[in-house]
Parts: sequence; C-alpha cells; structure tokens
Amino acid sequence: MAIGRPRKFKTPEDMLEAWEEYKEHCDSRKIVKTEFSSKLGKFITSEIPACVTYTIIGFCGYTDYTLSSFYDTYKNNPEYSEIVSRMERDCEIDAREKFEVGAIPTQLSGLWMSKHGYTVKNEQEIKGNIPVVISGEDDVSE
Repeated sequence: MAIGRPRKFKTPEDMLEAWEEYKEHCDSRKIVKTEFSSKLGKFITSEIPACVTYTIIGFCGYTDYTLSSFYDTYKNNPEYSEIVSRMERDCEIDAREKFEVGAIPTQLSGLWMSKHGYTVKNEQEIKGNIPVVISGEDDVSE
C-alpha cells in the first residue's frame, strides 16, 4: 500500500515537457509599462516583452509543487535525477547568459550566481599593526 501523494510527474518525459513549458512561460512574459510622452502630452501604457530567469523554485510555483517535495520526490530518484540535473544546469546557464547580455543588472550577480556555487571575490583592506619583513634571504626574521 502506497503512502503519500501520487507523483505529479508520472514519467521523466512528463517532467521534461513541464520544464520546457515553464521555460517558454519565463521567456514570453510581458510587463505593463507606463511612461509620460512629452510629444503626446499624456501618459502612455504599453505591454512590453520581458523575461524571467529560470529557477527550480519558480518551476515548483508554476507546477504547484513545494520545493522540498520536489527534491524529496525527484532529486535522488534514478529515473528523474538526470532531468533534475539538466534543470539545474539550465537555470545556471540562463542566469549567466542574462548577465552577459545585460538582462539582469550586474549588481545582482553575486546574489544570483551564489545560488549556483559561485562566489564574489572582494578586495579586503587589512588594518592594524602587522609586522612586515623585507629580506633578500630565505630566512625570515623579525
């Protein structure tokens, strides 16, 4: 007797199809923008194309799944693990490409890319009384 809910994605192909639909959804978003037109002397509202970065949590929201249930059910399941890895890879590539073309402001790169294991290298200034030894010898002494 099975316990718990049935899987939302009955086969790996079902999951892959839902992932492709989600990516299309992200790539074809539209936003409403209102700007003042000095030429016409009034505000103009228009719908313009916009894209949203792919994320696993976004996919879970799109498919009405919780993130923890998604990972518990599919990440370590041999049938689905390759597709989950592909989805994670697609998310990383999508974020990198959007930074490279300027679709995401570079100020947010540390935030976004940290989700994929990248870190931002910061210059650090060291203050204090630190002895410095200048020597032409292999021996370093104070």
